[in-house]
Amino acid sequence: MKIADVKNFSDYLAGGALALAIALAGCAPQRPYRAPLPPSGSAPIPTRVPPPAPQPEAPPGSIEIIRKPLVQDPRIREQDLEPPPAPPEKESVIPPSVSEYPTIPEAQLALPPPLPDDSSLLAKITAGVTPQRAASLRLTDEASKLLEAGEPAKAISRLERSIVIDSTNPYGYFYLAKAQHRLGRYKASLNFLDVTAARLSGDPFWLAEVHALRGENYRALGQLQQAEANYAQAMRLNSGNRTAADALLRLRADALPTTR
Repeated sequence: MKIADVKNFSDYLAGGALALAIALAGCAPQRPYRAPLPPSGSAPIPTRVPPPAPQPEAPPGSIEIIRKPLVQDPRIREQDLEPPPAPPEKESVIPPSVSEYPTIPEAQLALPPPLPDDSSLLAKITAGVTPQRAASLRLTDEASKLLEAGEPAKAISRLERSIVIDSTNPYGYFYLAKAQHRLGRYKASLNFLDVTAARLSGDPFWLAEVHALRGENYRALGQLQQAEANYAQAMRLNSGNRTAADALLRLRADALPTTR
């Protein structure tokens, strides 16, 4: 064999061995990749998080409503999960004191409206009134002013003259009853009131005045039930009668238990 042939054969064997080594290296198991550790004292490399996907924008003018997911229980409805509406606040009720009680008792709440004031006697002197009645009314009006001034004796003298002039004048008898009450003659006052009521059967305003004065006489005599009944009747005839309204208020205040 020639030297050239030997050399070619050697090269052939070397090339085959190299190919075999490359093939074996490709079949060997690969080592897992590990990120290189940062050098000591350096900050850790932050992990990159992908940004969230953009949400579709709501059309202009719409209102975005966010609802909580419904509890997965067939016995619970979605409307049951909503909080109940808050109850309306109740106004605090403060009990009134005795001075703040209404002047009309509870039993008399369904009362008619007050009647117009008809207490002026001079206004009753009209064109159709007789001269006797006109003179009697003037004397009665003078007597009423004397009673207001605290002079019942002088008032009685004028009232007696008014009755002599016109014995049918009911207002003269009423003010005689009022003068007797001011003098402490309560039974005599009640007698004059009986005469007055008989002559004023169709006049609710003055009948209320009669019952109110009766109540004052009965209260002064200590007969409180009769007094209260007359006060209540006066209020039924005229809810604007202040004498009866104030008297009923006093009776209620006296009936309240006193606290020490």
